[in-house]
Order: sequence, then C-alpha cells, then structure tokens
Amino acid sequence: MDSKAKFSKTKIDNMFRLGYKLAFETKNKKKKWSDIFPLWYCSATNGHTRAQFYLATCYDHAFGTKKDLTLAFDWYLKAAKAGHRDSQYNIGFFFDTDELGIRNPKKKIYWYQKAAKAGLIDAQVNLGYSYIYGEGVKVNKKRAILWYKRAARQKDNRAFYNLGLCYKHGAGVQKSKRWTKYYFTMADKFGHKLAKGQLKRIDQE
Repeated sequence: MDSKAKFSKTKIDNMFRLGYKLAFETKNKKKKWSDIFPLWYCSATNGHTRAQFYLATCYDHAFGTKKDLTLAFDWYLKAAKAGHRDSQYNIGFFFDTDELGIRNPKKKIYWYQKAAKAGLIDAQVNLGYSYIYGEGVKVNKKRAILWYKRAARQKDNRAFYNLGLCYKHGAGVQKSKRWTKYYFTMADKFGHKLAKGQLKRIDQE
C-alpha cells in the first residue's frame, strides 16, 4: 500500500477503522499487526489524527514494527498538535521521563495541561502532583486540589487517595478528619490499595 498516494477522507478513515477493528474488535487473541500497521501508517501519513496516535503506539510498543521511541514521539507530537488528548499526555510523559534524553518539566506541564483541560484523568492527576511538589511549576497546593477534584469527579482512585492525604495534612485545604475519611473511603471503594491502611489509622486515633 502506497502511503504517499492521495486518498479521499472517507478512504483514509475506512483504513483507520479497519486497522482499529483488527486490533480491538476481533475475538482473535493474536493480532495481525502485519496487516494493522500498514493501514494505520497509510492513514497517519495522510493526516488522520487518531491513526497518528495509534501508529505512535506501534512504534512505542513494537506492534508490527521495530520499537522506535523517536518515531513514536514524532507521531504522538503530530497528533498532540492536532488536539488528540492521549497524545498530548504521552508527549508530556516523554518530557516527564528521560527515555529520549529530553526531560523538560516545563514542557511536561504544557502538555499535561492541554490533556487535563480536555478531561484526561491521568493528566489531571499528574498535574495535581506537579503542583503539590513544584515540578515544572511553582508549588500551588490549591491548584493541585482543583485538578485532583476534577479527576475525582471521574471516580479516579488516585485522585481520591491524594485528596485524602491533602485533607489529612492540610495541604491546600484545612485539615479535616471528616473529609480525610470520606476521600480515603472513596479511594478504597474504587480500588486504591493503600486506602484501607489509612482508614485503619484514622479509626485508631
């Protein structure tokens, strides 16, 4: 399949969807990445944003091609610039780690903010954490609370747990045993492994 050929938007989207179906909507446990990869590659090189994201994941995890983090970053970045929130988060994550030797806390914040504002839970939690500890931004515990609460509204157990810690220690909020217990209870309800221990400690006080 010639990735440089001109295709209609419908044809490009159909190629992406076929690749998506083969990857995620089939009962076969063994995915035909040799078929999926060229479909996404062709769609991505013709400007399909979601295909760019999934092509990046192929390079990121060696699905149908050799692992190549530089190419993964490049394709995530194309999709991120087009507004794809998961790609924005992944670009932030690259800047948050040192996998490519490009660690940059300020750029991490830039991309996490975009993904967080678009409603991505992981970005909201990571942004809250960054504001708590001043990673890439000045410490702003009240802003951290804001992002944790946005993630908590989507029932994220990490956000509930972190809010419990904030109310326990008075980080960005007034200390409150009532709210500490509430958020740890919610964290436990949604599966946070450390929440039960926190609740036991409260009951023992």
